[in-house]
Amino acid sequence: MTLLSKNELRDLINSPVPLVENMKDIKTQLQPNSVELTLKSIETFCSEGAVDFDNTERETPATEPLDFDDKGWAHLKPGVYKITFNEIVNIPLDLAAIARPRSTLLRCGASIGTAVWDSGYRGRSESMLVVHNPYGFRLKRNARVMQLLFFSLHSELEEGYCGRYQHENIQEI
Repeated sequence: MTLLSKNELRDLINSPVPLVENMKDIKTQLQPNSVELTLKSIETFCSEGAVDFDNTERETPATEPLDFDDKGWAHLKPGVYKITFNEIVNIPLDLAAIARPRSTLLRCGASIGTAVWDSGYRGRSESMLVVHNPYGFRLKRNARVMQLLFFSLHSELEEGYCGRYQHENIQEI
């Protein structure tokens, strides 16, 4: 695997099927080795989830949206939240991605938990935000919160991601 450069990312973002759609400001969000994703919404968990081996008993927990104040800020107490990004990601069959929180979040006592972004995935993804800071954390709508790093697989897969989260949070299918 090879990490894609800023120029390679720019070319893929400007392609007929953009690698990342709905960016707020490509010049700001395109970094030397990644694309920064921005905050669309925050939700609180209201029930438990469940994971099993074959997904027959998998359940994602119920959530409730958290409102931003009139200036666009969310005031978060220590705890765990679900966040959704503004951007729609379209990963071709010859790429995969890994995400990391922006270092500023870590310096504020917050982190984002993510999983591998598989080849063939298309959607507006969700991740877990954890506020560790005992005093809380303020987060503004559209803030740049996570860096998505794309890796070339050096060959195209025959079949990409086809799981439950394919096309999540987008109006199509």
